[in-house]
Amino acid sequence: MNSENEFPLPTIALSLAPSESSISSYGFQPAPLPKPRRLWLAILLFVITFLTCLAAGRQFAIAFANGQAASIDEFVVSLKLLYKDPTALAPGFPFAISLLFILLVHELGHYFACKHHGIRASYPYFIPAPTLIGTLGAFILMRSPIRSRRALFDVGASGPLAGFALAIPMLIYGVAHSHVATGLTSDNADIIFGIPLALRLLGHWFFPGLNPVTILLHPVGRAAWVGLFATALNLLPAGQLDGGHILRSVSPRLHRYVGWLVPAILIALGYFQWQVWWLWAGVLLALRFLKTPPVYDQRPLDSRRMILAMVTFVVMILCFMPVPLWQTPSAH
Repeated sequence: MNSENEFPLPTIALSLAPSESSISSYGFQPAPLPKPRRLWLAILLFVITFLTCLAAGRQFAIAFANGQAASIDEFVVSLKLLYKDPTALAPGFPFAISLLFILLVHELGHYFACKHHGIRASYPYFIPAPTLIGTLGAFILMRSPIRSRRALFDVGASGPLAGFALAIPMLIYGVAHSHVATGLTSDNADIIFGIPLALRLLGHWFFPGLNPVTILLHPVGRAAWVGLFATALNLLPAGQLDGGHILRSVSPRLHRYVGWLVPAILIALGYFQWQVWWLWAGVLLALRFLKTPPVYDQRPLDSRRMILAMVTFVVMILCFMPVPLWQTPSAH
């Protein structure tokens, strides 16, 4: 995930972005110096997120060891251990390390793409949260304009592709070391996790003929599941999400139209499948009212980037879940 709303940009229509000196000659003031990158803040947020992910990972590890589904009550116990007995969170290490590594690689993909194209960017910032997965993800802030459609594509696609490339081998490892819980149903589980296409395919490979819902994922596999979920959300082709950047680099006109279509689809999915999609639809609609920074160099993508654009679409299909997770009535 990334954001590009922090930098000042002169309102001037040119095919290529002018340098600061040429902007001054047109009567514009040079852009202010970039804000200092707060390494201490990035490290602090990473450490806090690691702790909350440890709590989430302990709950997944205990559930996996006992052949049970994830439990909200056990997760609450894990959160309390953060201040009561942090050493008891040790079983959460496989999940926490795997998940943070996936998220970090995703954000570093964006970061190094920005560096390659001369775009000022912050360090990756993680978001700790007392959620079932221990985090709300991570992001970087871009503090200078993206000058070309090719740079826009590279910045948008680098993160999801890098994170997906790491999540898949972790998912393979997780599925290969998973249990089959034939008695696992919505009647005896607090939380039911959705099955992305990538997991469904691997489930049929390792456990042919079995319902993927009965596969109790190893904590490393559950971390990979979270990575796939985050990838799917980021690749939604709308707004300033990664998928929006990719689509805009391919076709600015199509980006404008699809930017309205995606929220409409999410609203429908919220009505028929998962009501949380309404929140995402609202966020994407709100972003429509923010000014999108112009991209000056409108040269189209080369054939290699067009192929990678199609690859990112396939990745989104492999990761997307109409119902990522739901709480069963027995959990209330």
